Amino acid sequence: MKIQIINGPNLNLLGIREPGIYGSLGFDEYIEQLRAMYSILEIDYFQSNVEGELINKLHEVGFSYDGIVINAGGYTHTSVALADAIAAINTPVIEVHVSNIYAREEYRHVSLTGKNCKGVLTGFGLDGYRLAIESLLKS
Repeated sequence: MKIQIINGPNLNLLGIREPGIYGSLGFDEYIEQLRAMYSILEIDYFQSNVEGELINKLHEVGFSYDGIVINAGGYTHTSVALADAIAAINTPVIEVHVSNIYAREEYRHVSLTGKNCKGVLTGFGLDGYRLAIESLLKS
């Protein structure tokens, strides 16, 4: 089974950026923990701060992978193009947010991308990625 994790803008700074909200563990360290936990899976990881690169990655893997876990960061709340890209592919997508977007600023309460995803996990910290993988395994 092939899973693609896609992280959007500023998520390259996990572990450094606002640790009170996002925690102190960097994603490079966390992805290695996930890969060890799910050694039977192929888990690929992509991060970009550029909207078009996220869309290109969705198009690239969205017809051949078994599942996609995406944290589109701030683009979650602003990108119709990213929402359209998720709707256009066949691979099931689960949206993840490290923080609880509903406990944050009001503009974060709306996910344009979530409606095109199989499900949305928000507020479980980095463990949301593991929960998303578990959901994809049960699909």
